[in-house]
Amino acid sequence: MREELLHLLENNGRLSTEDLAAMLGTSQEVVEKEMAELEASKVICGYRASVDWDKTDEEYVSALIGVKISPQRGQGFDKIAMRISRFDEVKSVHLISGSGSDLILTIEGKTLRDISQFVYNKIAPLEAVVSTATYFVLRKYKENGVILGEEMDIDEPMDWKTVEKKKENMVEKSKKFLEKSLFLKEDNDNEIIKEKKL
Repeated sequence: MREELLHLLENNGRLSTEDLAAMLGTSQEVVEKEMAELEASKVICGYRASVDWDKTDEEYVSALIGVKISPQRGQGFDKIAMRISRFDEVKSVHLISGSGSDLILTIEGKTLRDISQFVYNKIAPLEAVVSTATYFVLRKYKENGVILGEEMDIDEPMDWKTVEKKKENMVEKSKKFLEKSLFLKEDNDNEIIKEKKL
């Protein structure tokens, strides 16, 4: 039952214990006890909504940050990863393989400058950090298992004129965004690497 309960909550954290009990064929008391144990043992780490910020009036920018690390003796990547995780701006930290980076961070901020300055002032100066690479997110299509924006019927023939028009609009909209973000990334990353070589 535990695994099924976790899947149900992962797909919809708003389900009530009454609904969960009915779906699992058990009592509400059993579900409440199981959830309490899962929360206490940190198997369930929290409940959050998937928000499509593009549909709001809020200024919102997110970026993926690749971080090259020099592992510390006896601690590997754990200590620096946990230190980075404590920053409120950092929404996720993953240790990865098969890339020029060791860690991939998801960072959120109000503006491009906010993120660039955060990486430059908080992440890059950390002793174990060798270099960083910043990738600004232009659009999110799916997050936490939820498709964002308007869904397309992929089986219908495409109206290529409409597709090209949307593409032109997106390119025009993101042109200045990209130019500024690439300038900030290259300027910051090159300066960081130069400082570390001194």
